[in-house]
Amino acid sequence: MADARKNIVLRFGIVYTIICLSFLAVVYKIIVIQFVERDNWMALAAQSIKTNITVKPNRGNILACDGRLMASSIPTYYIYMDLRVPALHEKEGKLFKNNIDSVSMYLSAFFKDRTPFEYKTAITKAYNTGKGEFQLIPRRITYAELKEMKTFPLFRLGRNKSGLITKEQFRRVKPFGSLASRTIGDIYADESKGGKNGIELFFNKELLGTPGVSIRQKVANSYMETVQVEPTDGMDITTTIDINLQDIAEKALLDSLKAFDAASGYVVLMEVHSGEVKAIVNMQQNADKSYSESKNGVVSDMVEPGSTFKVASLMVALDDGKVKITDSVDTGNGLYSFGTAVMRDHNANHGGYGRISVANAIHASSNVGISKIIVRAYGNNPSEFVDRLHDMKLNEPLNLEIPGTATPQIRHPKDKSRYWSATTLPWMSIGYETEIPPIYTLTFYNAIANNGKMIKPLFVKSISKNGQIIKTFTTETIKESICKPTTLRDIKEVLPGVIEGKLGTAHNMKSKFVRIAGKTGTAQISKGALGYKSGGKTHQVSFCGYFPADDPEYSCIVVIREPRIGYPSGGKMAGSVFKNVAERVMALKSNLKPNMLDNDSTIKAPGDPYLKSGNYKSLQTVMTDLKLPLPSFPTDWVKSFATEKQIEVEPIQIQGKKVPDLKGMGAKDAVYLAESLGLYVRVEGRGKVISQNIAPGTLAKKGSILSINLQ
Repeated sequence: MADARKNIVLRFGIVYTIICLSFLAVVYKIIVIQFVERDNWMALAAQSIKTNITVKPNRGNILACDGRLMASSIPTYYIYMDLRVPALHEKEGKLFKNNIDSVSMYLSAFFKDRTPFEYKTAITKAYNTGKGEFQLIPRRITYAELKEMKTFPLFRLGRNKSGLITKEQFRRVKPFGSLASRTIGDIYADESKGGKNGIELFFNKELLGTPGVSIRQKVANSYMETVQVEPTDGMDITTTIDINLQDIAEKALLDSLKAFDAASGYVVLMEVHSGEVKAIVNMQQNADKSYSESKNGVVSDMVEPGSTFKVASLMVALDDGKVKITDSVDTGNGLYSFGTAVMRDHNANHGGYGRISVANAIHASSNVGISKIIVRAYGNNPSEFVDRLHDMKLNEPLNLEIPGTATPQIRHPKDKSRYWSATTLPWMSIGYETEIPPIYTLTFYNAIANNGKMIKPLFVKSISKNGQIIKTFTTETIKESICKPTTLRDIKEVLPGVIEGKLGTAHNMKSKFVRIAGKTGTAQISKGALGYKSGGKTHQVSFCGYFPADDPEYSCIVVIREPRIGYPSGGKMAGSVFKNVAERVMALKSNLKPNMLDNDSTIKAPGDPYLKSGNYKSLQTVMTDLKLPLPSFPTDWVKSFATEKQIEVEPIQIQGKKVPDLKGMGAKDAVYLAESLGLYVRVEGRGKVISQNIAPGTLAKKGSILSINLQ
C-alpha cells in the first residue's frame, strides 16, 4: 500500500513539475517575445496589416441633354492564370493535361487573336516554368467576355482549381463614339489623375468624387479588406448636346471634308434664345485620309475670319450713321489701291461690279465695296472703328466650359507693339488683320438672330448627384443689345439676300424647306512669317448664319480649312454643309421625310442602292422586298454593283480549299466563308471588306488567322 502511495505521489510530482516547468517556459517565452523579440514581432504584424488604402470612387457620367450617356466608366479586367495552384499539379498534372487542349480551342475561338496551338504552347510553357501570374489575354476584357470565359473548360471549376485570376480596372467609354468626342474630353489612363481636356477636365473635381479609406489585414492565411471611410462617387454632368442633331452635323461635315479632301472642318449648332450648343464637331484629317477629333479648334483656333466679319464692319458704320443701307458704293472694276497694296474682288477678272448698293456689297461679298465704306467713314480716326467693335463685345473673353478657349485679337491703332499701316483698316474691315475663334463669330451672328442680345454659348445644363440636381446653368447675357434697333432691322433684311439676292454668293443654299440667312467667308490662310503665298494658296471657307430666317431658332457656323479639291468657295463648300444641317434639323421638328430633302449637289453620291457582295439568295430577298429588279444567277456567292440602269452581279469563284476574294462583302458573309475553310477570322472596322491579309487563291491552312478590314 505504501509503495502504491509512493508511486502516486511520484507520478503527481512528475506531472506537477512538468506543469511548473511548462508554465515557467511560457512565462519565459512571453518575456522574450515582449522584451527581446518585440521589435521583430511588431514588424511582422505590420506586414500583415496595411492601413490607409485608397478606395477609388466611381467617376461621374457625362450625359446628353436627354440623359443618354456620352461618357461613363465601366469595369474591365486583366486576365491571368496562377499556374502554381496545387490542383493543376496533383496526380502528375492530370487536370491540366486533360483540359489544356479544350481550353486553348475555346480561347482561340472566342478572342480570335491566336490559334489553339499558340495558346497551348504559351500556357504549357508557363506551366512548366511554374509561373505565378501568366497573362492570358494581352488586353483588358469586358464583364460580358469575362462571364463567358468562366464557362470554358477548366475555368468553370473555379479559381482554386483553374488558377484563373482577374484584376479589375475601370475604362472610360463613349457610347456614341466620335460624337462630340473632343468637347466631352478624355481622361488619363489612371483615372485618379482626372481629365485631360474638354468637359472631363473643366469639371474634373465634380466628376472625380472623393476617395475612401480601407484597411487590409491578413486573417487565417488570407487577406480581408475593411472599408473605414466610404468613397463618395463623382457627380454627373448633363450637357446641352443633342445626340440626334450632333449626328446630323457630324455626317454633313464629314461628307464634305472627304469630298473636298480638306485638312479640317468645324460645325457648331446653337439654340438662338438659350445659347445652348446642340452640336459641335471638330474634325482633323489623319495621315491615312481618315478624320477624327484631335483638338477643339472651333474654340481654340486663332484664325482670320474673312468675309463673315464684313457684317460686323457694316453694322458699326450703320450704327454710327456713317452710311445707309440704301446708299451706293463704287467698286469699279474690282481692283482698288489702299496705300501700296491692291485689293481685289473675286470677280475682278470679269470687270468687277461697278456701282452697287451697300446691301449688294454684302450680298456679293465685295472686298472693295466694304473697305471703301469703312475707310471713308473711319480713315481719319481708325480708333473710333475699333472701339465700336470692342463695344459690341467682339473681343470679350467668353470663359466657356471648354479649357483652351482662345480670346479674340482685334488690333487697336493705339497698340504700339504692332505697326498700324495704311492697309490695316481696309483689310481689317474684310476680316483680315484680326484673329477670332469660330465660336466668337457664331456668338456675334446669334446676337443678330436673337434681336440684338448677345449671349454666351452654353455647353452644360446641370450637375446632379444620384438623380438630384445640385447646380443648374442658365443663359448668361453678354450685352443686351449690340446695336440700334434700326441697324439690326437693316442687317436682318440684308443677310437673306446672300442666298436669295441676284448678286448673292450662296445661291446653292436656297432651300425649299427652310429659309436661311447668313454670310459666306473665303479667306487665304496666313503661314506666319511666310505670308499668304507660301507653297501655293491655302484657304479657309466658312458660312455663318441662322434659320429659319424669319423666326430664328438655330444659329450655326461651318468652317472648312484647306480644301484641296475644287475652287475654294464659302457658299458651295461650307454653305452646302449648312444647308444640309438646317434642312435635316427642321425635318426632325416637322413631318418632312429624309427622301423629300435635296441631295447635296456638290458631293458625288455612290450608286443607288448601295449593295454589298455576298450570298445571292440573301441579296435576292432584299431586292424583292424593295421591289427592285435583280438578274437571276445560279451561283451561291456573287459580287454586286450598280450601274446607271440596273443592278449587275458576277460570280465569286469558290475553289475547294482556296481562300476566296472577300472584298465587297459584309462581315457576316466574309466570316462564314472563311470559317467554313477552317480559318480563324479577325475583323477590324465596319461596313464592307476592303482588304484581307491572305491573298485570294491561297490554299487555306486550317487554324490560320485571316484578318479582314472593313470600311
